[in-house]
Amino acid sequence: MLAVAGGKGRCGKTTTTLGLGAALGRTGRETLAVDADRDMPDLHVVADVPAEPNLAALADGEPVESVTHPPPDLRGVEVVPAPPATGTDASLSTALPRVADAADRVLLDCPAGAGPAAAVPLRHADSVLVVTTPVPACLRDAAKTAAMARALGTDVAGAVLTRAERDPGGVERLLDCPVLATVPDVDANAPTAAGDRRDSGRRVLAADAVGRAYDRLAAAVVTKHL
Repeated sequence: MLAVAGGKGRCGKTTTTLGLGAALGRTGRETLAVDADRDMPDLHVVADVPAEPNLAALADGEPVESVTHPPPDLRGVEVVPAPPATGTDASLSTALPRVADAADRVLLDCPAGAGPAAAVPLRHADSVLVVTTPVPACLRDAAKTAAMARALGTDVAGAVLTRAERDPGGVERLLDCPVLATVPDVDANAPTAAGDRRDSGRRVLAADAVGRAYDRLAAAVVTKHL
């Protein structure tokens, strides 16, 4: 499994999970995008799929196919929504191994930061993509996330720079990993409400330049990390 993590919320982590998932799906391989963020579960919102059934049902023994949802606007990827915030780390740790072998490729949308909540899915991942904007504060937090992943024994596959036309330099040195893709900025009007987040995510993912960026990212990770 490939985790998608970031140091701060709103860095493009969820959009990257779906964008990469769709790009991998375009290669003809079955792809699952799994929301492992109980506290801020945005994946189902952006993908425009139901919040239930979700990972909690999987932890209770339901079959994987019963908790997957195909997004209406994305082909080749299915979404597994996050369990409720009242769930436990133990239930998440029960569910994640069950999705590991459920598709050709599995992406984990992780909680932001370098705290205990982010550590749970990272422990189950084979490697991680660190998503960050070029803003210095976001980069510093991304470096902490990368360091935590390494401390847990999870390989850092590389970084994804969002809202960036190019690599400003110094990112690879700071994060100690290659920058695998830059994803251009798309005006999404700083979404706040759930409906706005959904519509914003659709606009971003529908942009041709964004799709090409995630196709390049898919090509970079598919042979070594998935």
